[in-house]
Amino acid sequence: MQGSIGFDTHQQLVGGRWTATASGETLPLINPNDGSLLAEIGRGGAADIDAAVQAAQAALEGDWGRLSAAERGRLLLKMSALVLEQADELARLEALDVGKPLKQGRADAVALARYLEFYGGAADKVHGETIPFANGYTALTLREPHGVTGHIVPWNYPMQIIGRSVGAALAMGNACVLKPAEEACLSALAFGRIAQQAGLPAGALNIVPGLGEEAGAALSAHAGVAHLSFTGSVAVGRLVQAAAARNTIPVTLELGGKSPQIVFADADLDAALPFLVNAGIQNAGQTCSAASRILVERPVFDSVVARMAERYRALRVGPALDDLDVGPLISARQRDIVQGYLGIARDSGLQVAAQASLPASLPAGGCYVAPTLLAPAAPDHRLAQEEIFGPVQVVIPFDGEAEALRIANGTAFGLVAGVWTRDGGRQLRMARKLQCGQVFINNYGAGGGIELPFGGVKQSGHGREKGFEALYGFSSLKTVAIKHD
Repeated sequence: MQGSIGFDTHQQLVGGRWTATASGETLPLINPNDGSLLAEIGRGGAADIDAAVQAAQAALEGDWGRLSAAERGRLLLKMSALVLEQADELARLEALDVGKPLKQGRADAVALARYLEFYGGAADKVHGETIPFANGYTALTLREPHGVTGHIVPWNYPMQIIGRSVGAALAMGNACVLKPAEEACLSALAFGRIAQQAGLPAGALNIVPGLGEEAGAALSAHAGVAHLSFTGSVAVGRLVQAAAARNTIPVTLELGGKSPQIVFADADLDAALPFLVNAGIQNAGQTCSAASRILVERPVFDSVVARMAERYRALRVGPALDDLDVGPLISARQRDIVQGYLGIARDSGLQVAAQASLPASLPAGGCYVAPTLLAPAAPDHRLAQEEIFGPVQVVIPFDGEAEALRIANGTAFGLVAGVWTRDGGRQLRMARKLQCGQVFINNYGAGGGIELPFGGVKQSGHGREKGFEALYGFSSLKTVAIKHD
């Protein structure tokens, strides 16, 4: 199996060297497409995390810390070019590891390259300011790296999240310790090799695979880490934040979502329909910003549901390498969770408006769930309130702006929202009153929006990634006041 991956998956990257973990133990990496053993990865623990943090600190005090911002930027641009050269292989690894269709895996590789390109170009353009102050003083601010930053990356979008967190952190001159998800870490390990090929100094990027409750917990609690970035579930995010609080360090949390797309009667339905469905079933619905709630104004409710149902029935489900519309979920556990929610829908009388068919030829061990559209749903139904993390969407009717806002804001989450209307005044009113970190008007996702700050409110987390805001988040502001008269 190692030959099919192309590198030794057992190792970790610490201080520029690929080595076995301290325990020598491994963890199985299961192929969600068919349930087979894809590879084995190292089981890193507290000792490995400690070694990685020490290596990162040494890099800050050595070759990495001596580089100028422009030099850091050039290294990131080299990494970007190498990612593009290897995009097909990275996409294949992501398809096998996560289960997403090849075209989605390639889109993620291209996004990773774009993050590195953006942050490479921005590395020497984050400036401090001079401040008008008292006579006889010159006052200024400096943007400085935190130091060692920890990055705990989930299994659903490894490449994209590495790009937006590690890329930004490196651009600002931090040294990184990356803990990829134990369910899917092949692209993270491949990225470590790309960083070495580009000439990134030893210790600037360290990668320790392992279990969240072992390696992840050790990284969250390590006294040598100056900033933590976590993307994942609300429950684990709370644990990460609590551990970081003991060391009084800042944390960027990007957690769950129950994002609405709001369709008014005057919307361009032809333009909206592809977004309404695709934003819910991409990566088999395993996306924090997935549009899992569709709110439709009552005059066009039946029409929108009928047209969405037609698209659902046409969806093709199959193994990732077949490059269809929807692949498997990441694991049997996640499949069972989603099936449990569908059981709740059935038991509560929630109607199935449409469901894609699962071919009889699907591998028996695969983690497949039929994409399902449920309508109409009450705003307070569990499936309209809780994050399912699967290819399931609910459609909720509403009457007028006030009710749309009440329903849209009526969950514990606040990550993303989409609004479909031709009314310019309504567009601005909705954008201002929606409780979330991003609002898309007559689109959803803006093609990934590498330049657009991303993050949530309420239980969707805090802090911002993407764009220049990420660079500010991965730096600390120092004020200098010079008395010269």
